[in-house]
Amino acid sequence: MATFGTLSDRLTETFRNLRKKGQLTPADVDGTVREIRRALLDADVALPVVKEFTAAVRERALGDEVNRALNPAQQVVQIVNDELIGILGGQQRRLQFAKNPPTVIMLAGLQGSGKTTFAGKLAKMLEKDGHTPLLVACDLQRPNAVNQLQVVAERAGAAIYAPEPGNGVGDPVKVARDGVAHATRQQHDIVIIDTAGRLGVDAELMKQAADIRKATQPDEVLFVIDAMIGQDAVNTAKAFQDGVDFTGVVLSKLDGDARGGAALSVASVTGRPIIFASTGEGLDDVEPFHPDRMASRILDLGDILTLIEQAQNAFDEAEAMKVAEKLATETFTLEDFLEQMQQMKKMGSMKKMLGMLPGMGNMKQQLEDFDEREIDRTEAIIRSMTVAERRNPKILNGSRRLRIARGSGMTVTDVNQLVQRFDQAAKMMKTVARGGVPNIPGMGPVGGKPGASSKRGKQQKAKGSRSGNPAKRAAENAGIAASTAPTGSGFGLGGQKMPSEADLAELQKMLGRG
Repeated sequence: MATFGTLSDRLTETFRNLRKKGQLTPADVDGTVREIRRALLDADVALPVVKEFTAAVRERALGDEVNRALNPAQQVVQIVNDELIGILGGQQRRLQFAKNPPTVIMLAGLQGSGKTTFAGKLAKMLEKDGHTPLLVACDLQRPNAVNQLQVVAERAGAAIYAPEPGNGVGDPVKVARDGVAHATRQQHDIVIIDTAGRLGVDAELMKQAADIRKATQPDEVLFVIDAMIGQDAVNTAKAFQDGVDFTGVVLSKLDGDARGGAALSVASVTGRPIIFASTGEGLDDVEPFHPDRMASRILDLGDILTLIEQAQNAFDEAEAMKVAEKLATETFTLEDFLEQMQQMKKMGSMKKMLGMLPGMGNMKQQLEDFDEREIDRTEAIIRSMTVAERRNPKILNGSRRLRIARGSGMTVTDVNQLVQRFDQAAKMMKTVARGGVPNIPGMGPVGGKPGASSKRGKQQKAKGSRSGNPAKRAAENAGIAASTAPTGSGFGLGGQKMPSEADLAELQKMLGRG
């Protein structure tokens, strides 16, 4: 989601100013629409799409639905969310499979858009659903394109049909036709055809792609477009639609740092739905495109549903039940924690997962500073322990901790901090398992009643400096606060405050669901 970061920042800032107003006037609406227009244009969204989008928002914002609303500002946010879903395609569209296999899926797009990598990602995703895909190498122009697809297929664990060496040798139309016939003989239920691209749209590219389509009669033609391409995305999409036509769009490189708004225009301009979004270089970094979820991410409202789906795919239900039982019986150990960390790593980047939480746009710098390697370092420390030490950290004396530090390439301080944070985390999880309210260091009880930690606050206040010198008193109090702040890095973002229940409730109200 780095691609839409600037757009997200501009829109959330606009709504933050809007929420300060108890009642909206036409001037307020015009000012808000003007800011939205600037944000969309700065993000490279196509001008016709911007005009249509802002006109719809203004018309609805000045209509009766806002005037009757309890909180007009929140209702405007809901309107923007609805219209953003509209330009992203409205409803999710899934792949259409043939009634009689094999289902033929043809990939088209410019060179460098990520077609070959996406072919491997799609094959791996379909294999998980029980399909038997076959990759067909029809990019015979680009140097080493066939070799690249062979490597991708091997990494994805998928079969490949590549009778020609490529590098300018071979007839791509014949390879595509023979590939479909080969899939039928070998009983592959899906064929994924990787076609050639060019640095720009030309007649030769379009004729070749059109000939392959005519020869194979694909059930799906997916246009893979680089989300970082800029305003030229719309022109390229139109050219492919006129020359080859396509049934769906794949947005690639959504993890880039370009403005990316032009990619948002493709569905609206071409009338073709976005089916997949590629969010990284790994073969697992692809997900079905949900317009409503993407709109929520852009507006910094989070994407909890995708996060839950990823967790369900990564975590074993039986293992989760065992962990819950161990938490309830206070037998959760570092061994169990290591297993949980390994399952979390299967979900992908921690930054991406944390970025799906509502309100995390306000913690962008903390997310950027989060070091993914901390999980590997924590794993190295635990793996350097004996079985007995993992099951009972209380036996870790000075010599054991020194041995563990040397074995993991870390310091004794790192080992001490890990053990301390594990104790704190285990206590929190035990409290949750018993139905209680966890007390997070530096934050107090999560979801506790107002004033529940007042006693603790008084105790902390009593420990403050009593110096008569104001400057010295302020410096000493700052030192006390710094020394008591949590420093954890292996279990998350250290002492950074996560969104509270009140914040989440406010975000729900913004969508009119409060």
